[in-house]
Amino acid sequence: MELRIATAADASPQQVWSLFTDVERWPTMTKSIQEVRRLDSGTLRVGSEALVKQPRLPRVRWRVTDLVPGQYFVWETTSPGLTTTGGHIVEPDGNGAKITLTLSVRGPLAWLAESVLGRQSRRYLSMESEGFRRTAEASHG
Repeated sequence: MELRIATAADASPQQVWSLFTDVERWPTMTKSIQEVRRLDSGTLRVGSEALVKQPRLPRVRWRVTDLVPGQYFVWETTSPGLTTTGGHIVEPDGNGAKITLTLSVRGPLAWLAESVLGRQSRRYLSMESEGFRRTAEASHG
């Protein structure tokens, strides 16, 4: 399963980036995330981990695997037969920012995840993108 959603925001890339990296604040931006608890402190970096609870899904541990400050971070979680990767990308777009969220599910059970969770995953990704856009624009003024 490969999902990608892009949204334009009337906010600076820096404002969006600060929302991306303040992962414990995410539940205030979208109903698709109930709780996020960082397992380390300081600036989000490669190796940072967080426990994330979403409606209808078990609590999972995500680990940052790639990050370029101010541009993107990628994290992943694994379970038997699956590796799920989430990307959070921000780029300049005229006077604003382009927010791109990705979700990739791979492994022997990816077909099952697609059939059981595909529709819900698309909905949650859209909710998250809209939450980042709305919150960034509100802080922009």
